[in-house]
Amino acid sequence: MTTAVASAFGAVLDPVNRHDPYPLLASLRRTPVAVTQDGTYVVSTFDAIAALLHDPRVSSSDIPDLAEKSSSGATADLVGLPPSFLRQDPPAHDRLRRLATRPFGPPHTPHRVADLEPTLTSLAGSLVAAFPPSTVDLVDHFAYPLPVQVICSLLGVPMADEPRFRAWIDAALISVEPNRAALADLAQYLGELVDGRLADVATPDGASALGGDLLTALATDDGPDGRMSRSELVSTAMLLLIAGHETTVNLIANSALILLRQPAWLERLLAEPDIVVPFVEEVLRYDPPVQMLPWRTALDDIPVAGTTIPAGASITLVLAAGNRDPQQFPDPDRFDPDRRPAPHLGFGDGIHYCFGAPLARLEAQVALTALAPVLARARLLEDPPEYRLSAVLRGPRHLRVALD
Repeated sequence: MTTAVASAFGAVLDPVNRHDPYPLLASLRRTPVAVTQDGTYVVSTFDAIAALLHDPRVSSSDIPDLAEKSSSGATADLVGLPPSFLRQDPPAHDRLRRLATRPFGPPHTPHRVADLEPTLTSLAGSLVAAFPPSTVDLVDHFAYPLPVQVICSLLGVPMADEPRFRAWIDAALISVEPNRAALADLAQYLGELVDGRLADVATPDGASALGGDLLTALATDDGPDGRMSRSELVSTAMLLLIAGHETTVNLIANSALILLRQPAWLERLLAEPDIVVPFVEEVLRYDPPVQMLPWRTALDDIPVAGTTIPAGASITLVLAAGNRDPQQFPDPDRFDPDRRPAPHLGFGDGIHYCFGAPLARLEAQVALTALAPVLARARLLEDPPEYRLSAVLRGPRHLRVALD
């Protein structure tokens, strides 16, 4: 790796540049596949990333075990907890993803996400109606509570426990490397919920008395792949709870920030509500909530973009850099929902394409429709706003506006 590229990637990881990493990502693209001093291969052009996302020689399973005992006293039950399907390869990945999909989407429950739209619309309207009269934090008062209430309802996680699991998730996502202690505490909490479902299932008529949430459905599913084990249920619950709201919080907040900075698009959204669909797609390209995918490993020597990534090497795919590749998107640094539709990397691709993409799209579309009239009388109090520290999941930590 050249000194310039090494410096650019180091700067991307530095929280001081979280407010605008895109000039640095442009520097990365000058070397589509580059190796850092620690031996990680950083991939930053659209075609190279897309190729590796579909390459079976790229493994997602070389992940530190999340089951390491936590410093806060997590019990030995966590030892051996497997990674979620997001961090497994076929065939284990395929089985677990099929099991998770059965109660969530097609072909077995094809209307589950679409049927949420009235609930989402009502919830978004209620949150807007409850805004303080003069100053609002659009993250704390809207972008966070909307998806977290939805995923808690879907999973069957008590919303009253939100302060507990929010602290663990915030600690887990503060850096590129996972905070094992925080994840272990979260796993212990979700394990207790899973144990409750399993205990009810074991009683006569217990399953029929349970609710229709995803944890219950996964605990009682008798499909062709068999049921998930307890440890698989806990790992899947962790994935769905974290990914089911964290990325959507950032998607909604990033979208609101663009509308505040570019009021011409806010006027269009108010005048043409249907533009919300391409608007959200353009946000996913222009300012994606998931900036990069670390923790990939080459299973064999992989030639890509003129470089051979050797077997055993770690790989980081910088999705946000690929999404502004001028070879794929003309004038990529211009936000334009009217641009010719083209595939983006906002939800990844390949076998690990975002499991919750349909729900995230719907939540963002409903959220922006409800929020637009408020943004029309709002002005940013801080620009750039305060950003989260994570280099992987990028979005404002707070987005404070004054309501005129």
